[in-house]
Amino acid sequence: MFQFWKKLFSFFWTKSESDPKADAAVAQQELVSTNSPLSLSFSGSGFLSLYQIGAVKALLEQAPEILKSAPKVYGASAGSLVAAAVVFKVNLDQSLQMKLSGNTYDILNLLLNAATEARKTTLGPLCPRFNLIKNLHKALLHLLPDNAHQMATGRLFVALTRLSDLKDIMVSDYKSKEEVVQVLICSCFVPFYCGIVPPSFRGVRYFDGGCTNFHPFVNLSSILTVSPFSGEIDICPRDCPVSFCVFVLNASFQLSIENLRRVIYALFPPQTMVLNEYYCRGYKDAVIFLNHMSKNRGCGRTPKKSHEI
Repeated sequence: MFQFWKKLFSFFWTKSESDPKADAAVAQQELVSTNSPLSLSFSGSGFLSLYQIGAVKALLEQAPEILKSAPKVYGASAGSLVAAAVVFKVNLDQSLQMKLSGNTYDILNLLLNAATEARKTTLGPLCPRFNLIKNLHKALLHLLPDNAHQMATGRLFVALTRLSDLKDIMVSDYKSKEEVVQVLICSCFVPFYCGIVPPSFRGVRYFDGGCTNFHPFVNLSSILTVSPFSGEIDICPRDCPVSFCVFVLNASFQLSIENLRRVIYALFPPQTMVLNEYYCRGYKDAVIFLNHMSKNRGCGRTPKKSHEI
């Protein structure tokens, strides 16, 4: 266990190995025509994954072909849950028919209920009585279809961090529904925050994919990116026009007071009203993106660029 803490602390004090110039070169090779389907990528988001759910809801209602035709769907940390919702077409929020039938499992209320439980104690999510991973495991077993592994293989790409060498791993091959659940649990396991001993997948321990790959392939123009943090991202909150973006942990992040507040909200959930506002803002920002994309149809999409620190 001592080696685990040593490796983790040394990792966070080392410089990211991501090279934006190399990413840009790859982006040039990945450029696609405006008629080709876009893949999707959801960043780590914590409790602010409700923003991403709102964005997916807008895409589902306004441009369902984007979700349906996406050849690959990437996700890290809590963003992997949203990616899974897209791949498995799970319920984003409850319909009246679901409520009448007594089915209380949908991804929106799963996160809202978890946030409510976390706020019940002074320590919030850090309270030993609050077991986010256990609750998540139970909900995923109900949410995911029995053939989840068949639907996910080759389409759902989940970012993990391997404990032994702190290397970022992308998983896209699954042998059973339980393996899909295990991978999602591993990607959502934040060290110290969710516990001490990380979960395992196929006998190997992994933890939060966002620690090494916060936003998978964020620089590629062939991927539609969604994040609750403002930056050089397709769908995200837009803060002050004059800003400075940094590229860290493979993610574009705008340096602003608003973004710092979002980081706190992602880990320590605010009131339900505030979370619902993020859900609505995600929906609105997705609609704005769709309108902008329709106006610029035929002009193509340019590779995203970021600064490295």
